Amino acid sequence: MPMNARRLRLRTLLTLATTAACVAAVASVPAQAGDDPSYTNARAPIDVRVHDLLKRMTLSEKIGQMDQISVVNMQGDCQWSGGAFTESCMKNVLVDNAAGSVLSGGGAGPSANTPQNWAEMVNTVQKYAVTNSRLHIPILYGIDAVHGDNNVLGATIFPQEIGMGSTWDPSLAKGEGASAARSVAATGIDWNFAPVTDIARDQRWGRYYETFGEDPLLSGTMAAAAVKGIQDAGGAKNVAATVKHFPGYGEPGNGHDRVPGDVSMRYLQDTLLPSYKQAIDAGAQTVMVNSGAVNGIPATSSHYLLTDVLRKQWGFKGVEVSDWQDVRALQTSYHIAADYPDAIAKAVNAGLDMAMEPYDAQGWSDGLRTAVQRGLVSVKRIDESVSRILTMKFELGLFEHPYVDASKANARVLGADTALARQAADESQVLLRNEAGTLPIPSSAKKIVVAGSYADDINDQAGGWTVGWQGVPDGVTLPGTTVLQGIKKAAPAGTTVVQATTDADAVTQAKNADLTVVVVGEKAAAEGAADSPRPELSADQQALVKSLKATGKPVVTVVLAGRPLVLGDADGTQGLLMSWLPGSEGGNAVADVLFGKVNPSGRLNVSWPKDIGNEPMYYQQLPGTNSGPESTVDAAYPFGSGLSYTSYDFSSITPWTKTVRAGDTVHLKVKVSNTGGTAGDLVVPVYVSQPSSDVLAPSRKLVAFTRVHLTAGKSKTVALDVPPSRLAVTPGDIDGSGKQQVARGAYVFTAGTQTTTVTVR
Repeated sequence: MPMNARRLRLRTLLTLATTAACVAAVASVPAQAGDDPSYTNARAPIDVRVHDLLKRMTLSEKIGQMDQISVVNMQGDCQWSGGAFTESCMKNVLVDNAAGSVLSGGGAGPSANTPQNWAEMVNTVQKYAVTNSRLHIPILYGIDAVHGDNNVLGATIFPQEIGMGSTWDPSLAKGEGASAARSVAATGIDWNFAPVTDIARDQRWGRYYETFGEDPLLSGTMAAAAVKGIQDAGGAKNVAATVKHFPGYGEPGNGHDRVPGDVSMRYLQDTLLPSYKQAIDAGAQTVMVNSGAVNGIPATSSHYLLTDVLRKQWGFKGVEVSDWQDVRALQTSYHIAADYPDAIAKAVNAGLDMAMEPYDAQGWSDGLRTAVQRGLVSVKRIDESVSRILTMKFELGLFEHPYVDASKANARVLGADTALARQAADESQVLLRNEAGTLPIPSSAKKIVVAGSYADDINDQAGGWTVGWQGVPDGVTLPGTTVLQGIKKAAPAGTTVVQATTDADAVTQAKNADLTVVVVGEKAAAEGAADSPRPELSADQQALVKSLKATGKPVVTVVLAGRPLVLGDADGTQGLLMSWLPGSEGGNAVADVLFGKVNPSGRLNVSWPKDIGNEPMYYQQLPGTNSGPESTVDAAYPFGSGLSYTSYDFSSITPWTKTVRAGDTVHLKVKVSNTGGTAGDLVVPVYVSQPSSDVLAPSRKLVAFTRVHLTAGKSKTVALDVPPSRLAVTPGDIDGSGKQQVARGAYVFTAGTQTTTVTVR
């Protein structure tokens, strides 16, 4: 909802007993603050409240606002032990160093992982800050809820973003964002480090599955929808979204997480930046900065990126936060700073507002104070960042409503929105092979064998960033439905579903079965641990599928993975279903498609390689004089691929006018028909190409898309708009120093097999 509406909602919220206590504490400012402070007046304009509070703060209090500390620094031994809070450590973090924000990194939660315990934990931190800090300033509390409220055991786990991207459905991204926001808000959290807005073009990269795919427009559109969902959710608290990891985090030089990347300015401007801008334009309140380096400069210390682009070119007014320990890394890893105060100065002067420096509140305070004393950072610059942080706190309503009713958290979180999660998992399924109409499984099938070690593995089905950082911790089982369980529930009466106990048993059982479903994939992991120098199906899984094919009976391969895997000997089965990491409803979704309850509508949001060695692979590869084997985009399954249980026809694509000016939006109409016998949802993409251009252009580039539901035999004409920003490129020579513009000339728009040409004059 718009900010004004959000403020109005805040004024009408029911006030909990704990909230009333907090409001009283905020109103009872100390005598040194002066009479009738404006910042405690909920009816005063936010800029007035910020100005009033800022002028009352000491330099030390301002410095503290710019630090984000891990909650583990206040629990147990105040390192990584977790457990009950330690009062002396809470005082050190929240009072002595006046930290402005606390976060729970992957796995950093309460001892007993329940929604109510999460809410009580966050309330405890918030109450300590409000009650004991001199000016009673509430904290921001952050978390990575990237596919549902994935840190809380029992919360509904949505598909990872790579699966959400394959739905090509922004309304689902918005719905998932809202669901996650309502859930985290119920536990007292007000800052969600989502959505991931990077594009993924190197299948080796460990965070590939955290993105919406390889295309800037698809990723930006889905991320923008997620931002709106998170920030307009209407839960127990307002929640801020985070566009991350700005910019170019998905371009590590050798495919390994956080390795510095080198890209041309043209590629940066035309390909890497647009998805972030689209999400920021949707109203995101915060941006998280890329941990890596771009063109020899760590993003955390780049004035060009954090100030020139974000602030001056894009007009971003929100909070810029670093990723985990990235300010200190300027000294310890990148070696561009002589010491920690120098590292802090470089980041702050570049434009950073808050440092995620999770372990050392005192070190941050001392470091920034020293930087001020050395003349490296001005108090004026600190005031700019603190003003943004305080503005965010006022916009979120934290001064009036810092707490939640913990007794309501379980009811609001456990099992919430399972129908939406199932819809998301259903729509994310991408059917890539269906020889001889093997699918949907006919009711005449009497014996179905389910094989593969991932068939009954809910934890790996959910992937990394689930309960724990690297995935569900050992000894913990995620609630949800596995593929095996989903198939057993969905199989019609009279059909026997047999789980193969070993690979040898699978082959034996398959010989007299009507069909075998073999579920393959990769282990859950996150970040560097998920890097895969050889992104291919493991040898033992390839051998199993090869043996099943040799039985001569139909085989359907289901892939549970966060990236397209080279299939090798496992390729060529009668059916191939890419299920990604579909979350707690994934088993039901796979069964929905296999048995025909759902007509598959997912389309690849990435390019699927045929073989190892062609990374990075993406469909927008530029043309050249190359002619060697596999030197072009030689994909096993190209970007946009996906089959259905019905057939579709693209009848025409027509523009409103055949000639436009460089600043005009191109308006198109595309007629599509369902020519089969089953209702279905069709993804309608529109690509553009240029017969000639001064700057290299890919053979096709996505410039618009939509989804349309078509009943059997019906046709629809859909309207799609292409704003000039989607045609603009950086002109000029190799230096790429020019501003983006739309070149004059012919543009060929394609939908299905239909084309039309529009001339820009």
